[in-house]
Amino acid sequence: MEDDDYVEIYDDPVFEYGQKVISTKNIRNDGTYPGAEIGEVLVKKGDEGYVNSIGTFLQKYYIYGVDFYKTGRLVGMKSRELIPSED
Repeated sequence: MEDDDYVEIYDDPVFEYGQKVISTKNIRNDGTYPGAEIGEVLVKKGDEGYVNSIGTFLQKYYIYGVDFYKTGRLVGMKSRELIPSED
């Protein structure tokens, strides 16, 4: 099955509320984050945060609201952009 055909929400979420996670890549503002310039880096690879909310996008993907507590930013992330923290 190709990645575009996969409907993630048919399965349980990968991460749980309150779980500590790490960003696997730099995340830039695509214009949906208020108060930041388009293209500004919101989250750096390796930043740690906690799952604050779990929503869906396009009735296909889970979007995890991650509280990156060191920067004070709450950013929506896809599961492929996160790994669980070993802490």
